[in-house]
Amino acid sequence: MPLSKIHRQTRETEVNLELELDGRGRAVIDTGIPFLDHMLHLFTAHGYFDLTVKAKGDLEVDQHHTVEDIGICLGQAFREALAQRPGVRRFGSARVPMDEALAQVTVDLSNRPFLHLEVDLPPGGAGLDPQLLKEFWRAVSIHGGMTLHISVPYGENTHHILEAVFKAAGRALDAATQPEPRAQGVPSTKGVL
Repeated sequence: MPLSKIHRQTRETEVNLELELDGRGRAVIDTGIPFLDHMLHLFTAHGYFDLTVKAKGDLEVDQHHTVEDIGICLGQAFREALAQRPGVRRFGSARVPMDEALAQVTVDLSNRPFLHLEVDLPPGGAGLDPQLLKEFWRAVSIHGGMTLHISVPYGENTHHILEAVFKAAGRALDAATQPEPRAQGVPSTKGVL
């Protein structure tokens, strides 16, 4: 069972994170940012991971350091867990609606970090600074070695858009991290990711 434990401490934050790829969607989340807690619960439930996050950050300054450092730790956790699981499907994709919003997330566990984020967020309507969506997923992508494409072709409500993104990301990563029973070694014609 691929389990990762990540600890990150800086002058701005302290994050303890545990990720179990073969989970049941259980989440114990306390980031100090209730809306981010909600999004991570959704990500976990729809990805069928078990995720524990305990974070303290300089929220009196703003949410940026905490959100980014949690993204860094989540990416590192995926990378560590996947190192214990050769022969995964590697690619995953999901389209998830949330009322009027639709999110599409596609991932390649390629060890070539790249983020394409195409999401227009209306101002307000969520307890998370919308600008931090890109910072979070960029950190996950870079530290997880993922090529990650996230797009929302339409949506009006910021909460609904963000919720659809986190649910779709959980579904796409669940698909990509599943064992591929036919695989013989690394899922690449190059022989290495």
